[in-house]
Amino acid sequence: MSGTTTTFYGAVINPKSLTSYAALPRCLLAVGPTGNIDWIVKDVAPHELQDALAQKGHVDIASANLVELKEGEFLMPGFVDTHTHAPQVPNIGTGQEYELLDWLKNVTFPMESKFADIEFAKRIYTKVVRDFIDNGTTTCCYYATLHLESTKVLADIVHAAGQRGFIGKCNMNHDSPSYYIEPSPEASIEATKSLITYVRSLPPSSHPHASSGTAQPLVQPILTPRFAISCTAPLLSSLGTLASSDPSLLIQTHISENLGEIAYTKELFPQAKNYAGVYDMYGLLREGTILAHAVHLEEEEVELVKVRGAGVSHCPTSNFNIRSGVAPIGKYLDRGIKVGLGTDVSGGYSNSILTEIRHASMASKVLQFSSSPKPESSGSSSTTNGTTPKFENKQLPIPTLLYLATLGGASLCKLDSHIGSFEPGKAFDALLVSPSSRSIGLWGLNENVDSGAVEAEEDENVKARKRLEERLERFLFCGDDRNIERVYVQGVLVGGVGSGKRARSSELPN
Repeated sequence: MSGTTTTFYGAVINPKSLTSYAALPRCLLAVGPTGNIDWIVKDVAPHELQDALAQKGHVDIASANLVELKEGEFLMPGFVDTHTHAPQVPNIGTGQEYELLDWLKNVTFPMESKFADIEFAKRIYTKVVRDFIDNGTTTCCYYATLHLESTKVLADIVHAAGQRGFIGKCNMNHDSPSYYIEPSPEASIEATKSLITYVRSLPPSSHPHASSGTAQPLVQPILTPRFAISCTAPLLSSLGTLASSDPSLLIQTHISENLGEIAYTKELFPQAKNYAGVYDMYGLLREGTILAHAVHLEEEEVELVKVRGAGVSHCPTSNFNIRSGVAPIGKYLDRGIKVGLGTDVSGGYSNSILTEIRHASMASKVLQFSSSPKPESSGSSSTTNGTTPKFENKQLPIPTLLYLATLGGASLCKLDSHIGSFEPGKAFDALLVSPSSRSIGLWGLNENVDSGAVEAEEDENVKARKRLEERLERFLFCGDDRNIERVYVQGVLVGGVGSGKRARSSELPN
């Protein structure tokens, strides 16, 4: 975008809550020079467009720098990926014969160790970040490796690409192979502090018109104790001290992904009551802590996570793929726990949040039909303080799936006041979705052309809204990166098939 206001006119999808979103077929949305949304006007008919712009101070359409969306296109907030491993992308689609701990040993650690090579890291990370952006991920929580210098490279690449991101260097000084382990808690902490300083030294925004005094940090550091098994007690204690000295730092780690992992964690930390208690004991369980998986949390752990204000990154593709289980996400939502979605590459075999949306839906259906049927009048639920559960053991509806992929993820990252939905003052992190495929299987029949239907004028607004809702659902379940025409972060065009930035197809180097 230029240094002037850009105004979009067309269909807009806007998440509101776990149970609702706004489908706006004819909407005006203005993005100011710094990439924040200036104003939104709903229900603007084509013949009202000039008057609506005039009321906002534009003498004509040209002065508004108007972008008119084509038929079938719509804007929606960008996806927030709350959990993925950038160095594991070269392994994507492999190792499916293993469960978690063997998968780490045989597949993951050998690959991650290669990132000691800075040139290798540059080649891989450049492709990785580009692919995530072109799949619609405008904000991403990245795990890197234990290597400080190559993690700095990842931060540089994310920043240069214009993606919003959290960059974490893995802390791991225990129970890792001799070729891929940190020598001491002190070395791990010093490298972590160096990364934090480095990431915070990057310019706060890649937007060319953002002033230094008002720009939001585009790339931020995040504390990353890989998981309890990979950290000694002194390292976890030091990380807790670091976290308490810097309340703004987010924390990302894994929890209760696999039954074998849980048993081993309890063996290593017998003084803790449970897995969540390990993190809590060291001050690492708090608001801004992102817990990946949470497939097998005990009842006391669920309550502890809620009380501490931490949240869960739901990674259903990975949970199915390496046979970890099905996380009871509906239960967590009923408890008021924050939940977002994560691709968890390469436990997950896709770098698209669209895949997670589909598998989150599938996981909820699995829980629904595998739970014992209960009469509606069977009494109170232990998970909802006597009220009927809204989400537990029920299919997650479209508004909920959309929320988890956008505003829910933003909330998990403590960014929901800044991104995740379209509101005046928020950043324009957005996808322009296009029906580039004319397949009936993807976008449905055109009622006017294919079936000769004539829409009554008085019903046009209702029908237009229903068509938009259907297009959203079809995109979420049938679309892919080829339908993501443009990707914007902070008002800047950073990717998409129509951006001219998309990477050419090529195999990742070994």
